[in-house]
Amino acid sequence: GELRYSYTSKRNEKGNSVNRAKKSNTDTIQLRLFPTAEVNDHWKVKARLTATDNMKTDTSGNLSLTYAFAEGDYNKFNVKFGKMPLNSNLDDGLILDSFFSGAQVNFGSKLKVMLEAGRWNLDNANRGIKRGLEKLPDNEDKAASYQGVELNYSSGKLVRAGVGYRHFSSDVFKSAEQYNTTGVLEDTADIWSVGGKYVFDKNVALSGGYAKNTKADKLDQSAIVQFNYKGTKDSDMGSWGATLAYRHVAANSALAPTYFTDQVGSFTRYGSKGFELGVGYVPFKNVRTQLQYFNGKELMTDNKVQTLYGRVSFFF
Repeated sequence: GELRYSYTSKRNEKGNSVNRAKKSNTDTIQLRLFPTAEVNDHWKVKARLTATDNMKTDTSGNLSLTYAFAEGDYNKFNVKFGKMPLNSNLDDGLILDSFFSGAQVNFGSKLKVMLEAGRWNLDNANRGIKRGLEKLPDNEDKAASYQGVELNYSSGKLVRAGVGYRHFSSDVFKSAEQYNTTGVLEDTADIWSVGGKYVFDKNVALSGGYAKNTKADKLDQSAIVQFNYKGTKDSDMGSWGATLAYRHVAANSALAPTYFTDQVGSFTRYGSKGFELGVGYVPFKNVRTQLQYFNGKELMTDNKVQTLYGRVSFFF
């Protein structure tokens, strides 16, 4: 399990496009439990239970089932069924860091293939896409049909180099703000991506990713470049690491990036671009601290934006 405390402080030069607030702070504490049950030598059932408390308002959410799936592992072949994490691995979560209901198949050694298909609730997408949900009737389907494939190659210091394609289909895309400007109403998102990571030595690594939605007319391209120095290891007291990154996170290609919720890339309505500096440190065994600072501009308005993000995690 994990108990994490997170603090986020956001600044917007002219106020954000939702409520015109120039600054906002959030304090949350979250409990995550990861039960695993062994079925036999090859199959397990895995789940995550999550409860969150807003420390500013002293309000708590109920303990909820974030995901639950069965996983079969046969050496170089792995299969999952149920509700499970939905991650764009080749670009370190630039496109997606969410959950979906369906199936996933992985196979291969140096060249690994991942196939996914199922349904994804667009309530988990960024605010630019979610604007389309508000225009649907209450009884309308709010989940998108989803199919995806990733090819990743690794060898030696080349930790990862890959290409991916993801297809989403939903009427929500027809009415999502800023999705289409030509008058041709598209009900799909077709996102191609490339990414890679190279390790120079045990301390230095460079990674990057690029994604493009071929069905959107605007905010259709996202990219990241990140430099990593050392890194934290939760069991190693005193270990630390630092990152320096440039992120361009656009709403129609980064649908639910890992920076969207409690990190710093896509914290504005339509995303942002800029530089991020991060530092992690393990002061005690199984206790990780993290501090990140983002400075950039909104993609739609050019407003200057800043975010300071801190987290303390206790693993047990």
